[in-house]
Amino acid sequence: MKKITLLLIGIFLVGIPELTRAQAPFSRGVNLTGWFQTSNTRQIQFSKYSKKDFENIKSLGCDAIRLPINLFYMTNGSPDYTIDPLFFSFLDQAVDWAESLQMYLIIDNHSSDDIASKNPNLETVLSKVWTQMADHYKARSGYVLYEILNEPNGSITTQSWGKIQQTAITAIRAIDNQHTIVVGGAGYNSYTELASLPVYTDTKLLYTFHFYDPFVFTHQGATWPSPSMASLANVPFPYSATTMPSVPADLVGTWVGSALNNYKNDGTVAKVKSLIDIAVAFKTSRNVNIYCGEFGVYNLNSKDADRVNWYNEVRKYLEEKGIAWTIWDYQGGFGLFKKGSNEQFNFDLNIPMVNALGLTAPAQQVYVMKPDSVGFNIYSDYVGAKMTEASSAGGGTVDFYAADKPNNGNYCLSWTNCTQYGTVGFNFSPDKDLSALKAQNYALSFLVRGNSPGTTFDLRFTDTKTTVTGDHPWRMNFTMNETTAKWDNLWHKVYIPLKNFTEGGSWDGSWYNAIGAFDWKAVDRFEIVAEQMALTNKKFWFDNIQISNMDTAQIYQTSAFTAMNELRLTPSTFSIFPNPCSFSTTISYNLVTDGIVNISIYNLAGQKVESIFNDKQTPGNHTIEWVKGPDFKQGIYLCVISKSNLIMEQKMIVI
Repeated sequence: MKKITLLLIGIFLVGIPELTRAQAPFSRGVNLTGWFQTSNTRQIQFSKYSKKDFENIKSLGCDAIRLPINLFYMTNGSPDYTIDPLFFSFLDQAVDWAESLQMYLIIDNHSSDDIASKNPNLETVLSKVWTQMADHYKARSGYVLYEILNEPNGSITTQSWGKIQQTAITAIRAIDNQHTIVVGGAGYNSYTELASLPVYTDTKLLYTFHFYDPFVFTHQGATWPSPSMASLANVPFPYSATTMPSVPADLVGTWVGSALNNYKNDGTVAKVKSLIDIAVAFKTSRNVNIYCGEFGVYNLNSKDADRVNWYNEVRKYLEEKGIAWTIWDYQGGFGLFKKGSNEQFNFDLNIPMVNALGLTAPAQQVYVMKPDSVGFNIYSDYVGAKMTEASSAGGGTVDFYAADKPNNGNYCLSWTNCTQYGTVGFNFSPDKDLSALKAQNYALSFLVRGNSPGTTFDLRFTDTKTTVTGDHPWRMNFTMNETTAKWDNLWHKVYIPLKNFTEGGSWDGSWYNAIGAFDWKAVDRFEIVAEQMALTNKKFWFDNIQISNMDTAQIYQTSAFTAMNELRLTPSTFSIFPNPCSFSTTISYNLVTDGIVNISIYNLAGQKVESIFNDKQTPGNHTIEWVKGPDFKQGIYLCVISKSNLIMEQKMIVI
């Protein structure tokens, strides 16, 4: 009997994610913002967070992470919205980390403001995207949840949105009957809109709402509302007549001014609880489970003590009513860290705020910047640890995941077609003290390849601007030209001792000539800069960028890279037959190396009409059967084939 009991307990524990899925399966967590919220997959700085960050979040007492993703932009766009395989490779790792730590991961489709009313094809797009997502994650554990769309808003009503949301639910359930789906109302996921949702019959739904009331308190200093609330500061919580600021001049006569005048009624704990009760009433009347997917206070102009008090009251009341939550956000203006800090977990947590959320923080240490004593990576497949990508491409393209014959690892960094002064940037966070490494003759080491003889650009370190009068962000420069490496489409290794960099002045609103003030003890960033000329129709690749004291880099990829030999699209290997065609045709081509291949049809005005194929392929011969859609008119079109975002070849196709 004892063995049977233990077996049943074991089965129960293993099945927890399955058995609790009809309920809110988690209790509290954070939104991990600014990670997958990019305009395309290749702009994701995947190394911004790691499994260690997930472990840190769990150590606070969290069991969930909501992951906002610009999901529509992780695709090749209209009409197919095929998800980029590179995106899946990134998200799969985040799912792996969450599952291994037994944390819930809410995949939040955070695509765009007002997308629900501005996109007439929203229903179709949601079905296409979520069908792919469900197919990819259907076999993963119950720790994964799907959130259909963040904050539908604009002119769309919850009644209209509710029908669209049902279509997305149906599309997911055609493939995946296991995972919990997060649904919500329009009006920015307002708690007041929940009751207007249709009665969904699906039993594995979790209803979400967001809470930012009173708005004039939670968003004081924010520039994105209309009108801007940048001038609003020091609004207390709860209301206090003695500390209440006057209405800023630019907000007099606006809804913000009216809200401030009524704040003595709205800025109370009782009022906040009464608003949350609207969501509670929906939960009770429908007998469904709800959770608060976002709540928070912007830290720019709010007093920290008032901010902490608001979190304490809102969090306690949510938990009193049995409502799970994920705070907006972990880092950033609404985050858990001290304002203006480096947001390091062991140094910069806002302890009163962490306590207000009922979380447990590690003992905080005092951060003291010390000289770097060993070399480090700046880029090797990913941006290096404790740094953020800070490029200003100047209308060109910076791709950290180019598959164009990398010398090391899976990817290299490509930089192309930028205007003069465009940059590839790496911001050190926290700043670095490179003085000891410079004294020990460390160097900047990397691999570089270029396709444009005669081109020059700069490498530079920029120090930190202090509050000292006359100080500026000073530069140390090194100019790259063909005396250092030939631009012949081949990889070349470069090793530049830090002592070989020279003072380069400063741009700080206007130009300041060098005065010998650069500080190697406070280096803010490293940049690759089109200082001397624009890079129009020019392309460079970089790999294995590091600070090192060993000139040991090796060139492994010895063949030249050109667009044509990479795909080998000659008249004999790239063909369309029959051409002209009536209903269908076969597109054939040969790949020398693997990569993400896209085949699309364009009209002669340069507008994409249809995307035929977008996926990773292995080397060898390939054929794609294309059946034209009913909307195609007779005429001449272009069939364009590209690999890793580079157009390789195009042919006319006559219909």
